[in-house]
Amino acid sequence: MGVKVVATNRKARHEYFILEQHEAGIALQGTEIKSIRNGQISLAEAYVEIRNGREAWLIDAHIAPYEQANRYNHEPRRPRKLLLHRKEISRLWDTVRQKGVTIIPLSVYLKEGRAKVEIAVAKGKKLYDKRDEMARRDAQREIDRQLRGRD
Repeated sequence: MGVKVVATNRKARHEYFILEQHEAGIALQGTEIKSIRNGQISLAEAYVEIRNGREAWLIDAHIAPYEQANRYNHEPRRPRKLLLHRKEISRLWDTVRQKGVTIIPLSVYLKEGRAKVEIAVAKGKKLYDKRDEMARRDAQREIDRQLRGRD
């Protein structure tokens, strides 16, 4: 069994500088994992919160209600506990206490039948950083276009 990417946070790399990445498991209910396997998850406004320096929680991730479940369905935006080692949580807690640093989810994927989330310690970009990156990307695209035309 391989890795099947279910959802990605496409705006994350545009809005933040990624400092380090970690893999975490997610504690889910039965109908949530079924919705994730159907690809019914959104990480657009999601972030990770560390409570009391001991637990990591995925906040504001939207998992759509499962169609075939009736009254046993889950709440779409409930906080979900992330499964990390205590040392990882304490290291993340120490880095997040710095000004301007946050933890965001990058993607959710299925690995060996289990739902995993890739989280990143990130620092927010300023508007001029975004403009510089767009200008650099455009320049590189133009260089590649010229090199292709020369062949």
